[in-house]
Amino acid sequence: MWLPELQSNNQPRYLALVDAIASAISRGELKPGDCLPPQRRLAWALGLNPSTTMQAYREAARRHLVSGEVGRGTYVLASSREASLFRLKLPEAHPQLIDLSTNLPVIDPDDHDLQRSMQALCATGGLARLQGYPSARSLQRGQLALSNWLCGRAVELPPRQVLLCAGAQQGVFAALLGLCEPGEPVLVESLTSPGIKAAGRQLRLPLHGVAMDEHGILPDDFDRMVRATSARVAILTPCMQNPSGVSMDARRREAIAAVARRHEVLIIEDDVYGALGDEPPLASVLPERTLLISSLSKTVAPGLRLGFIAGPEQWLSRIDPEAQATSWALSPLCLQIGCEWLEDGTAARRLSWQRVQVARRWRLAQKLLGATLSSAAPHRWLQARADEDLLRCCRAAGVEAAAAEVFAVGPNAPHALRLSLTAAPSLAVLKAGLEAIARQRSL
Repeated sequence: MWLPELQSNNQPRYLALVDAIASAISRGELKPGDCLPPQRRLAWALGLNPSTTMQAYREAARRHLVSGEVGRGTYVLASSREASLFRLKLPEAHPQLIDLSTNLPVIDPDDHDLQRSMQALCATGGLARLQGYPSARSLQRGQLALSNWLCGRAVELPPRQVLLCAGAQQGVFAALLGLCEPGEPVLVESLTSPGIKAAGRQLRLPLHGVAMDEHGILPDDFDRMVRATSARVAILTPCMQNPSGVSMDARRREAIAAVARRHEVLIIEDDVYGALGDEPPLASVLPERTLLISSLSKTVAPGLRLGFIAGPEQWLSRIDPEAQATSWALSPLCLQIGCEWLEDGTAARRLSWQRVQVARRWRLAQKLLGATLSSAAPHRWLQARADEDLLRCCRAAGVEAAAAEVFAVGPNAPHALRLSLTAAPSLAVLKAGLEAIARQRSL
């Protein structure tokens, strides 16, 4: 029977048990599909009240670490660390918790753009025609609108070199599916987004991490890893990288582009946060070997589910040879509203507003948690001191964050956390959470 050693600290015993479960999963001591001991039996072995183990199992299930099945027991879930960021959350279950674990854009409580657009569609009878599949004309309109939108990122591509999709995650998945064979190595940053890790796992593509510094991946290590793995494809986030928040400067982008050209590596560039900053994407200096993937989710409105894959036609034709595989999941309603907002300036106005909000929250985090080298990113990478337990600090402060293990490629995760600065419903709530973390760290 698995029997943990509970850490003796000031947190409740049920949370200490949850931490032990999470640590055992991280170390591989508990594997997906393993059955945990019955709650009463574990309580007896640890000298705990049965209600304590029951509460711990419930919390572990809430974090998507385990799943209980009546009559069968409690089992460890596969991919639990990454999946924990995307689980359905019930704020009413933990009303005092400030959840900064998932990257979301700032939501304006006084926003009426969607309401106005829907009212206009109702008034003109436009909703009726949006009950079918996207038409060829609406898809062409979307390609043109997003081609123009890309000009703001210093990328000029004709509409035919833009594929529409239902968000950046679908775009990354489709690109990997069309360009890679199962078992083929793919290079990524040593810390990468959970969505990229999930895509690699689902498609059976082993991911290999490239070392990073405050300017992104290291050119020398990129070169070394290409030669060591013979990888043909790399997925990178050069602008406002998730989770570190760093952006490549011009010198680093040129150096990475040189390595990619020398070894003929195709770059899949995740630019979902890029428009929030001032740095141009890697695609602007490596257009012939870069597929730029992004969406409106982090900059305009997450509910629109309108994304794109843009780049050389020779690569796009491999991803979508029938010119419909990536657009089939698009909602005609989202496409209609997205095109209207891109064309009439609403999207640009909302992006401007989002940038202001991100900058305010980033400055607040700098003030309360200390300065960093990254640009004004929507998330903060919080590194620990040698003797510091960051998870304990955050939980004691009533803040939920994303642990480094969620992003690490390989077993050696740094001692750090990612805080989503834009997830809090207001600047005041974020301030309260960050102040509480700062107080805990000073104890």
